Amino acid sequence: MKVRRELLLIIILTIVAGLVPLGFGDDTFVMRIIILGLIYAVVGSAWDLIMGYAGVFTFGQIAFFGIGAYTTAILSTEYGVSPWLGVLAGGVMAGAVGVLIGLPCLRLKGSYVALLTFGVHMLFAAFVVSSLGVAIGTGGSGGILGIPPFSIGGYRLDALTLGPWLYLALGFFAVSMLIIYKVIFSHTGTAFIALRDNEQLAQSVGVSSYRYKLLVFAISAVLTGSIGAYYAHYTGFVSGRMLGLDMFIMLMVMQVAGGLGIFPGTAIAAFPVLLLNEYLRVADVYRPIVFGAMVLLLVLFLPRGLLGTLGGGSDGLTSLGRIDGLRRAVRRPRGAPKTDVEQPSPDTRPEPEP
Repeated sequence: MKVRRELLLIIILTIVAGLVPLGFGDDTFVMRIIILGLIYAVVGSAWDLIMGYAGVFTFGQIAFFGIGAYTTAILSTEYGVSPWLGVLAGGVMAGAVGVLIGLPCLRLKGSYVALLTFGVHMLFAAFVVSSLGVAIGTGGSGGILGIPPFSIGGYRLDALTLGPWLYLALGFFAVSMLIIYKVIFSHTGTAFIALRDNEQLAQSVGVSSYRYKLLVFAISAVLTGSIGAYYAHYTGFVSGRMLGLDMFIMLMVMQVAGGLGIFPGTAIAAFPVLLLNEYLRVADVYRPIVFGAMVLLLVLFLPRGLLGTLGGGSDGLTSLGRIDGLRRAVRRPRGAPKTDVEQPSPDTRPEPEP
């Protein structure tokens, strides 16, 4: 059985992260970097699914992360809900908001979608510190303290023992990466790419823009909200600071370094970018300048990211040559009007990569 190199990279990354406690079990710095790297890898990869593969330029990803975190924080501290149910509720709540955001985005294109979703992010950041947010338990500018940790078989995870937290994060990471992998290398992923590359042509063979755009918003938001809920229980604290520009900038650097639409480039890039960020703390106010210069150099000289430049990732999926397979897989609805979109001729259509 042939294993795709993207899946092989995920397996290798999971194994390497799982071996960290064996060699660095007492090194708190390394353990925290790996845990945060796994969290950022999930958020970044879910963002890449919607932006790199579906071509929807949204800046609301951190809002989904915050929605998941605040949902489980409120449920567990105010109502005594189990953290496990809180994670589920956080993912569902983020997914529902993602679909609601996706509805108006269906009527918008390009930068207007980015502006709308960034506006949602700003609105949520203002809401959690407002009096209305305080009324439902967000804690205002002080945030929510004392979020209970997970319990596994009667064992309550300890904030000072990071090994169990790492393996739990690894579980969330592995499941999320597998879901994203299955989506990308499926009929659904092909539909996302077709809509991104040529929406009119995709619709002419029966791909519903309405259905698949809402679907990608839902999948991305659910995964991001779930890992956001994990983050809330891991840190035991959430506040409006997590919705600031720091996380947004870090995720953007990871996207550029990993390669937009190059799976699992963002997940791989998460760890070195986080490590670089930690070592650059001594630079203080010059740290954003260093990251800005790094993004500029990557965009200019490595526009496909490190993994894409090295020939890895799933960039072969971007070819519109796969539209033939999509046409066979999608049955045109009865009575659907034909379009006059010119079909690519066989001699000009790019050859699909294996």
